[in-house]
Amino acid sequence: MPFWVSVILALVGMMYFNIFLEAVVLFFIADLLYGVEKARFFGVFFLSFILSVILLVLVEILKKKLKFYP
Repeated sequence: MPFWVSVILALVGMMYFNIFLEAVVLFFIADLLYGVEKARFFGVFFLSFILSVILLVLVEILKKKLKFYP
């Protein structure tokens, strides 16, 4: 499946499930298979993995602050 579909499904999973680590694993494997160094991001190799970890932490903090989330 295209990468953008994986990103959308991972975001939905992060919002729906508690601590959705499968998304982090998905982006780690994607970086291992298809990741290359990006000069514009200071040579970071695991860019989508790092961003997914940051996003997971932010979504978990946001879910705790929302009133309608159980």
